[in-house]
Amino acid sequence: MHFGQIPRVPGDPILGLLDAYRADPNPAKLDLGVGVYKDARGLTPIPRAVKLAEQRLVDSEETKSYIGGHGDALFGAQLLRLVLSPRALALTEERAGCTQAPGGTGALRLAGEFIARCLPGRSLWLSDPTWPIHETLFAAAGVPLRHYPYVGADNRLDRDGLFATLERIPPGDVVLLHACCHNPTGFDLSQDDWLRVLDIVRRRELLPLFDFAYQGFGDGLDEDAWAVRLFAETLPELLITSSCSKNFGLYRERTGGLIVLAADSERLLDVRSQLAALARGLWSTPPAHGAAVVAAILSDDPLRQIWQDEVETMRRRIASLRQGLVEALMPYGLAERFAHIAEQRGMFSYTGLTAEQVRRLRAEHSVYLVESGRASVAGLDAERLDALAAAIARVVA
Repeated sequence: MHFGQIPRVPGDPILGLLDAYRADPNPAKLDLGVGVYKDARGLTPIPRAVKLAEQRLVDSEETKSYIGGHGDALFGAQLLRLVLSPRALALTEERAGCTQAPGGTGALRLAGEFIARCLPGRSLWLSDPTWPIHETLFAAAGVPLRHYPYVGADNRLDRDGLFATLERIPPGDVVLLHACCHNPTGFDLSQDDWLRVLDIVRRRELLPLFDFAYQGFGDGLDEDAWAVRLFAETLPELLITSSCSKNFGLYRERTGGLIVLAADSERLLDVRSQLAALARGLWSTPPAHGAAVVAAILSDDPLRQIWQDEVETMRRRIASLRQGLVEALMPYGLAERFAHIAEQRGMFSYTGLTAEQVRRLRAEHSVYLVESGRASVAGLDAERLDALAAAIARVVA
């Protein structure tokens, strides 16, 4: 027996939650666990711009050959412009590059491998809390992990703890920052906060790694890039992971990229040589379809406009659901207690519900969310906000 001593490990808690939701026979069940955007029908739609781009590819694609270690060159060029802006000085100076990866998750793992191999001994600082997969990905890459405060026990942004801890981080360490729509809390830093973080990062010679998974879902495509562009304009070196899963609806196509800014074009070539070598050992070359779709959309003005309008529609719907839930809680005297839900940004909300209250929501009302109290606001249904508010009122009474 070769496999007889292999232990069983617990499954992913969010995917396990999805299995429980699917097995629930209650027709009124509500899935607020899995982080995917849903429309008013409860479906995760394919954007019209994506369907149009895919049809063009079907008609024009002539090969399924490999696309190279850094991926689709047009995709990389267009993603750089989307994230950094077409007028970014780093692009003019040719010191920014993009390596395509299988989704934002793949880009994060590639960043972890790069830190472990090329910046050995440096710790990576994660917000507390953060997306749980951050812990898994970087630990698997062998990067030492530390944490800085972000949201406190009172379910409020802990600015004082954040700034104080950043001031104590050893020079040279890497700090992972959520560019917008913080996962899992939904609490974002203000522009003044970002200016203060930048000052600390620059003085203490830290290396920022931005996780940019939700561009367009917070305040708008350009607005959400404000902090990333601020750091890119100010610092000589920067790492950014970008995901096309949410804003292009390309969840299963696994489309993303690791963007690197270096001090000059020669240093960029050095870094990119390392990234290509690391990617070779991870996935050889990335999947082509999603990248080709994104490249087609961003390089065609009419398609791009359709896509931008669709992203804005999704953003506005999520914001409306946040506000609608707070309003639905008013009759129960809970609007002030949960006012932060409307103030947060993006797909997720740290609701402030306890693990016991979450378990009661699931058992008594077939409402599924993560036991930390994180809810995927993008999974809400406007027609069921009153029912959800009533359920919340019962479990918090």
